[in-house]
Amino acid sequence: MANTPQSKKRARQNERRYAVNKARRSRIRTFLRNVEEAIASGDQEAAAAALRAAQPELMRGVTKGILHKNTVARKMSRLSSRVKAISA
Repeated sequence: MANTPQSKKRARQNERRYAVNKARRSRIRTFLRNVEEAIASGDQEAAAAALRAAQPELMRGVTKGILHKNTVARKMSRLSSRVKAISA
């Protein structure tokens, strides 16, 4: 348990940041799930639209420190290649 005033304040800050980051991570996962569902449905236009909507959310996750830049790049690359493969 935190004893010093500084450690108590840090504990409070960590709780708030945890809640914010958890909400952001959940929002990102929702966007990714929408892309996955659109890919599964076989509708390329819907999948492309869902991917376009997910891109800024993923990049925001990078700037906010929730996800690593290379992780997001890998996810975007894999999702875009799967969306392109729908029409083929």
